Amino acid sequence: MPKTSKQLIESGVSETEIRSFLVDGDQVSVTPRIHDTLRDAAKEEAALRGMSFSAFVRTCIIEELAKKGA
Repeated sequence: MPKTSKQLIESGVSETEIRSFLVDGDQVSVTPRIHDTLRDAAKEEAALRGMSFSAFVRTCIIEELAKKGA
């Protein structure tokens, strides 16, 4: 099995398999530095979707990385 998302994408697997690969693994703590206005807008959008800020950020990252050819 490929060890990176790039290798997985290059192997021609489906988007579902890519998403599965991206969510499999241990959770780690990450501290991004973003402007407060961006954080506040993202928190509002997350609340509108009924999810936490962290879940929203993970979802956005997965969506971007799961695109074929990313």
